[in-house]
Amino acid sequence: METKNVILIGAPMDAGKRRQGCRMGPDAYRVAGLEQALRDLGHVVLDSGDIRPDAVDTPQHPHLFALPDCIGWTMALHRAAQQAAGRGLPIFMGGDHALSMGTVTGMAAHAQQLGRPLFVLWLDAHSDFHTPDSSSSGNLHGTPVAYFTGQDGFEAFPPVPFPVPTDRVGMIGLRSVDPEERATLEKDHAMLADMRSIDEHGIKTPLMAFLNKVRAANGVLHVSLDVDFLDPSVAPAVGTTVPGGATEREAHLAMELLHESGLVCSLDLVELNPFLDERGRTAKLMVDLAASLLGRRIFDRPTRSF
Repeated sequence: METKNVILIGAPMDAGKRRQGCRMGPDAYRVAGLEQALRDLGHVVLDSGDIRPDAVDTPQHPHLFALPDCIGWTMALHRAAQQAAGRGLPIFMGGDHALSMGTVTGMAAHAQQLGRPLFVLWLDAHSDFHTPDSSSSGNLHGTPVAYFTGQDGFEAFPPVPFPVPTDRVGMIGLRSVDPEERATLEKDHAMLADMRSIDEHGIKTPLMAFLNKVRAANGVLHVSLDVDFLDPSVAPAVGTTVPGGATEREAHLAMELLHESGLVCSLDLVELNPFLDERGRTAKLMVDLAASLLGRRIFDRPTRSF
């Protein structure tokens, strides 16, 4: 297995939605042993600590929650992603999913420097394709895909210099998507795999099709893993639980296939709310999934004594 330089970046962002708790996510991953799990696989791991949002002078918005904070986080994370990507494989420990507005745009800038296209795999119950104008809740964690694909309505945010075309986005695990979001994503040829299709065909079929597309384009792949991709029965620590999600085994298979592809250049771990967890079980599962993505095989998992 290839040894990687892995850079852990804490993003205690809790600005993308009104329900608080995701700011505790980075420390929960640390307590759950993420760094040691990756070191045990032979990787060189650097925990660069937590970043902070840039200060901005944007006024608060009457409908959008914490708009200035989200803009500041986007700027800081864009810069952190672009800088870290030149030194290794960054793992962004969130934090709510609005952090991907910065991580994906930063990785897209890095891919541009490499002369290779960036693809994004969105493992999530939601498509997060609303714009500030279409969001009924005003929670910006439902908008990152629209932002980094260059949709209109984000004039308050930094311009996106290298938008990711929607046909380079693959979404797996969907089960809560508004009709207007789905219509636009389908029109623009995003790869959409909801849980019905996974029930019928398994998780391997859509994932391998998407990975083959990345490989054919000589692309690099950013993976954004939301806790609510998983079924709440195995991962309760998320404020946006949607029944009928991926099983623990389906999720591990996806991570193992991603590792074998050799295409992953960066990873988001988002929407973990430790306040809602049960003795750290969700944080531990997310750590195990990250380890699978970085090369841990099913027979390599340590036996736990209880």
